[in-house]
Amino acid sequence: MRVELSEVVRNLKDNPAAFVAECEARYAAQVDAAAKQIIYNIDHNHIVLVSGPSGSSKTTTSKRIAAALNRLCVTAHIVSMDNYYKTIDPKDCPRTPEGEIDYESPDCLDTELLNHHFDVLEEGGEILIPHFNFTFQRREEGRVTPMRLGRNDIAIFEGIHALNPIFTSAHPNALKLFVSPETALCDGGEDVITGADLRLVRRLIRDDFFRGADPAFTLGMWDNIRHGEALHILPYRPSADIVIDTALPYEPAALIHFTDHLLGRVPETTKNFGLLQDALRAFPAFPPIDLDLVPRDSLLREFIGGSVFEY
Repeated sequence: MRVELSEVVRNLKDNPAAFVAECEARYAAQVDAAAKQIIYNIDHNHIVLVSGPSGSSKTTTSKRIAAALNRLCVTAHIVSMDNYYKTIDPKDCPRTPEGEIDYESPDCLDTELLNHHFDVLEEGGEILIPHFNFTFQRREEGRVTPMRLGRNDIAIFEGIHALNPIFTSAHPNALKLFVSPETALCDGGEDVITGADLRLVRRLIRDDFFRGADPAFTLGMWDNIRHGEALHILPYRPSADIVIDTALPYEPAALIHFTDHLLGRVPETTKNFGLLQDALRAFPAFPPIDLDLVPRDSLLREFIGGSVFEY
């Protein structure tokens, strides 16, 4: 889907509150439709697999779907597949061509344990979800979260590799959901803000504010992140039962509050600095909006803060 930049800017100038509400309503309708399809599938399987590239808002979308299911009297349990990372062993872990640990590779996941847990849940048994400590890059022995699914329960497994055939081939009845900003903003027939642009800016802001990662560090990793997406994530989008577009056409008018701060902290010599400049090239056309217009349950709050959800 493509939206004209001039139309978005005009709507933001004429009535920003109404346009924000319109964009949010479009996203909410997708979430509600997904929840209904999950319930329709519940007699076939209680597992939902949510995938998508970095910065797509998989986490908030999973939480919004869980809330929608709850309103329909179905209890949803969200499980981050990040907790199924194996303890990192520098001697045999996957590496990038540059020799760095390749966290984008599915080989970092304990796929055997994940598939076993899917089997147990499908049979009505209890699983013990592990906990991965990213600071120390290891699984915390003895720290687990038990989970068993009842008749009206759903388990939402969220992670970049959720739609990988390693899992979907063994569990064909699991509902597959792909999350990504799909809508591009265009100007005179040229895409000036793509979904990849939005994901980069979102990721930079979130990493800076909430994960203690300097923007230059995130930019330095971006090539490997995109390489991993091309290899391990995007090829499986066509297999999804549901695709949710998480692009909010108004969001540059909110993110622009943070972009000067980002640019001011990134030297021009930084790797991929030009990529950041390109992603932001159309942002100056947007009139900044009052951040109070962004709903507290908006997916955008995952990146700028102030969400009703815990992350």
